[in-house]
Amino acid sequence: MSRSEMMFVPSRPLEPGDRYGVLSDFAPGTRTLPAGFRIAPPFKALPVDVVLDKDIAVTLRDGVTIYVDVFRPVGSEKVPVIVAWSPYGKGQGGSRSAMGVFGLVGLDNAIVSGLEKFEGPDPAYWCAQGYAICHPDARGTANSEGDSVLWDRQEGRDCHDLIEWLGVQDWCNGKVAMSGTSYLAASQWFTAAEQPSHLAAINPWEGVSDTYRDLVLRGGMPDTGFAELLQEGSFLGKGRKEDILAEVERYPLMNDLWANKIPRFDRITVPAYVVASYSNTLHTVGTFRAWRRMASQDKWLRIHNGQEWPDYYDEANREDLRRFFDHFLKGQDNGWEQTPRVRYAVLDLEGDARVNEPADRFPPQGVTSTKYYLDGRSRTLRAQAPADEVTVAYNAQANPGLVSFTVRFDEETVLVGYPKARLWVEAKGADDMDLFVFVQKLDAHGTPLQEFTVPNQGAMMQDLTERGSTILRYKGADGRLRVSMRHLDQTLSSDDIPNHTFDRVEKLRPGQVAEIEVELSPLGLAFRPGQQLRLIVSAQNLFGPMMPGVRDYIPHNSGQHVIHTGGSRASYLQLPVQMV
Repeated sequence: MSRSEMMFVPSRPLEPGDRYGVLSDFAPGTRTLPAGFRIAPPFKALPVDVVLDKDIAVTLRDGVTIYVDVFRPVGSEKVPVIVAWSPYGKGQGGSRSAMGVFGLVGLDNAIVSGLEKFEGPDPAYWCAQGYAICHPDARGTANSEGDSVLWDRQEGRDCHDLIEWLGVQDWCNGKVAMSGTSYLAASQWFTAAEQPSHLAAINPWEGVSDTYRDLVLRGGMPDTGFAELLQEGSFLGKGRKEDILAEVERYPLMNDLWANKIPRFDRITVPAYVVASYSNTLHTVGTFRAWRRMASQDKWLRIHNGQEWPDYYDEANREDLRRFFDHFLKGQDNGWEQTPRVRYAVLDLEGDARVNEPADRFPPQGVTSTKYYLDGRSRTLRAQAPADEVTVAYNAQANPGLVSFTVRFDEETVLVGYPKARLWVEAKGADDMDLFVFVQKLDAHGTPLQEFTVPNQGAMMQDLTERGSTILRYKGADGRLRVSMRHLDQTLSSDDIPNHTFDRVEKLRPGQVAEIEVELSPLGLAFRPGQQLRLIVSAQNLFGPMMPGVRDYIPHNSGQHVIHTGGSRASYLQLPVQMV
C-alpha cells in the first residue's frame, strides 16, 4: 500500500472480551455442525447440518493473507455463496457486544443463530436454503495480515480477490453475492466497482457511500464522534489500522485520499437490491446517493420505515431478499423481475406509515419540486417570495441560537423525495458559519412529531434519544453546511440535490451576503389538514449525535448569524410535493 496520504496507528489484538465470540478462536480445519447445534443458549438452533470451514487462508494480489470462515450446506450439490465483508471479527455475531445491540433495540437474540457476522446474513437460514456464507477477517483484522483501512477502494480490491477465489471452489456454483447492513453495505459499493467476474448480485442494506461526506466531514464540518468510536472499537488485529482521525485533521479538504474513499459508481453494473430508510443519520444520504449513481440496469430500491437491524432480520424481508438471490444466483424464474423497481414508505409519525408503495423511480411520478419562501417578517413559509427584503438574526453562541419558519397545510399533503434549502446568509463578527438545517413535522397544535425506529421504546430508549441517537428515533430531515465550503460541483449538482466540492475554503468578508444550498436528507412525510411543517436554521445540531455514546460535535460559531429573506435575496425551502 503506497498511498502517501494514509496515516496509521498500531492496532491491538482481538482478545477475549465483549467483542469475542465462541468462534473467534483461531482454529483452522473443517467440521460439521449438526442440525440442532446451538452456539449458546440465547440463540436458535441450526435447522440443518452445516459444514464449517474455519480460518481458511486466502492470498490477495499483493501477497497478503487473510483468513475466512465458510458455512455451507452438507452434500455434493454446488451452491452460491454470500459474502459479509467488514472489519468486525468473524465470530462477533455471538459476542456480548452483538447480543447487547439486539437487546438495546428490542430484538430477541433467538431470531438468529449467533453464527452470523455482526450485521450480516445468518448461516442458519441461508445454508438451509442452499447457500454458503463467507465471513472474512478483512486485511489487518484478527489474524489476517497487513494494515486495515476504513471504507476505501483497497477493500474493494481485497474483496474482489476473495470473490474470485470463492467462485472457483469445488463446492461453489460460480455465483457470489454480498449482503449486510452498515459497514457490510458500504463495502459492497467498493467491491462491485472492481467488477469481479463471479459477483452476481449485491444487497447493500443501508450504508455510507462517501467517507468524507457521510462519516467524518459532513457538510465540511469535522464531526468525528462516530468515526472515533469506529476506529477505537473495531479493526482489532496484529498490525496497524488507518488513523482516520489524524487524516481528518491533516486533510480537511477533498484530496486523493478522500477520493479513494468514494466508490466508482459508474463501474457498479451488477444487479443490486438496495435497502434504505429516511431515518438513519449516518446512512440515509449515502445509500440514496449510491442507488442514484450506480450504473446497474438491474437495480431495485426498497425504502422502509424503521431502523436497519429489525428490518434486515425480519422474516418477510429475508424471504424477499431470497427471491432476489434465487433469481440471480440460482437462475430461478420466480417472477422477481416483476418486482417494482422502487418501493417507498410514507411516514405520518403517528404510527400509521404506508410502506411498499410501488413506483418505477424515486422520487415517484407526480412529485413536483415546490419552493416555499422564507418570510422573515411573519416567520412563515409562503408560496410566493415576499416583495420586501427582511432579515432575521440570532446570536450563534446563546440560546436559542436559531430561527424557524412554519407553514400550515390546508389540505392533505404528501412529501416524497429530495428537499433542499437555498439560503442567503451573513455572519456578523465572524468570517464563517456552521449551519444546521432541519425539517420537522408539527401537529395541528404546533407540537413536534417524532417516531421510534426500533421495537424498544422504554424509558432507557427515551433517555438515549432525548437529545441524540437519531438512528433510533426519527425527528425529521436534516442537513448541514460550513458556509466557507459552499462551492458547488456543477457537474454532480442537480436542481433537487446540491453537491459541494469541499476542495476550497471561501471565507466571508465583512458585510458579505452569501448564497448557499444545503442538501437535506430524503423524506417521505404525510400531513393532514391543519398539520404544520417547521424549517429550522440553527447554530447547533439540535438532533444531537447519531449514536449512543458518541460525543457531541462543537460547532465553530461566533458572532451573529443573519438570514436574508424576500426581495432580491429570497431564501427558500424546496420540497418534493406529491399530487394526492
